Amino acid sequence: MAMLEAYTEILRGLEKESRLRAIPPHADGSLIDFTGNDYLGIAATGRVENDLIEELAADPCPPPFTSVASRLLASNQAEYQMLEQTLAEAYGKQALLFNSGYHANTGCVSALAVPGTLLVTDKLVHASIIDGVRMSGAPFRRFPHNDVERLRRLLKKEAADYERVWVIVESIYSMDGDIAPLREFVALKREFPNVALYVDEAHGLGVRGRTGLGLCEELGLIDDADLIILTFGKACASMGAAALCSPTLRDFLLNSARSFIFSTALPPVNAAYTRHSFNALRLMCGEREHLADLAEKLRSGLEQITGDKNPSQSQIVPWMIGDNARTVEYARRLREAGLLAMPIRRPTVAAGTERIRFSLSSALSSADIDRLLSAIKAISQS
Repeated sequence: MAMLEAYTEILRGLEKESRLRAIPPHADGSLIDFTGNDYLGIAATGRVENDLIEELAADPCPPPFTSVASRLLASNQAEYQMLEQTLAEAYGKQALLFNSGYHANTGCVSALAVPGTLLVTDKLVHASIIDGVRMSGAPFRRFPHNDVERLRRLLKKEAADYERVWVIVESIYSMDGDIAPLREFVALKREFPNVALYVDEAHGLGVRGRTGLGLCEELGLIDDADLIILTFGKACASMGAAALCSPTLRDFLLNSARSFIFSTALPPVNAAYTRHSFNALRLMCGEREHLADLAEKLRSGLEQITGDKNPSQSQIVPWMIGDNARTVEYARRLREAGLLAMPIRRPTVAAGTERIRFSLSSALSSADIDRLLSAIKAISQS
């Protein structure tokens, strides 16, 4: 049809540039998986799932498998409230559940931007935050990635013109695997009293901090962050998200975040699973240490092979390649070697920084990293 020709041309252009996306085929158990976000191996081991199934079988009134309504209309609230209470007790903040990290960021960011608000984000924040900014229609500024001095200069120039400024960052960035200088951002809050700090802990939950509460816990800054976003589809091996904040902000988001108000709630049984997995991950200190060791081994091995400093400071480790076609080809060759890893291209990352991203899990072994490094070395030298 003629009306579809414009879409067809765009797809042709993406294919020509080696940027055409497709849902990958199902991977059987013969491949070593470096693509998922099961950072603590909860999904791989099935330990939480098995415990929950046993509990449900013994419960004369188990939580429903469907919610059938938005949270504001649903009659069954017990599991949601228990999960929110569990999170509140752990963080010392009020919790509000969302259906996903994307829902949480788009809903919270757009709602917070009431008149008199300036939104300021790190240049590399997730697309969900950028979409929330766009939905808000509020004044918006970006600062170069992790550049505290540039942020200070921006705030010195503009903060006084607004009633409030929300500085929005991530604790661990999903493409480079580096971490935010949260202590320095907190210091800026003291320098500029109308600045509030929003921290997305999507990739920090479970893997950082003494009890896995994230980078804010590790640095002793939970109380200093005005809003913390958690997502449960990664280290928790579940689904959903939560905003942690003051009672006032929770009530405001409940009444203003459109992604919360107008979405059918997650099934109560999902909230029950998340509560179990959250409680389990807080005790998984050995898994956190093992994961950190695997990440350090992969980082140092990549640096020896490539001769370049790797940006990662976490369980997310990129292999920088810098070309669409080669990135796709190298991912294909890794798969042939029994190693599953995905090519990351623009617009997800900037042109010239195309890479294969390795997302590590504590379910992996040191031998798995050796096998990966051996394959990378062979590909690089061919």
